[in-house]
Amino acid sequence: MVRIHSVHFFLMATLSQIISSPRIKKLKKSTSPKLRKNPQKKAVCLRVLTVSPKKPNSANRRVIKASLTHYKIKLTAKIAGESHNLQQHSTVLVHGARIHDLIGVSYSAVRGKYDLFGVVNRKTKRSLFGVKKNS
Repeated sequence: MVRIHSVHFFLMATLSQIISSPRIKKLKKSTSPKLRKNPQKKAVCLRVLTVSPKKPNSANRRVIKASLTHYKIKLTAKIAGESHNLQQHSTVLVHGARIHDLIGVSYSAVRGKYDLFGVVNRKTKRSLFGVKKNS
């Protein structure tokens, strides 16, 4: 017994179909909606905590629960680099950054701005961790 699979043909829309219902462009969804189309936003730390990453990875990632200053929206941001000096009520600059192994964290704190100091004794990849070049 031979099975015949139905083949679906997706034909191009006719002119009358396009006139009756024009083509609609898909809107790109923002990866950092809480920043409201701003590159960075100032935030105040509510809580500093550690979170363990999802399945294949294992560590304690430093994370802050923060509230944006201009409009009261709460978000979770990762603190990049080794060690930090943040505590409750510290001011940080937050930017959009997808953190792959932390669930629900899509923002990152900027090092070397406001109360978050740069990473001490950093030699490589300095710009991300807010360290000036000492020649």
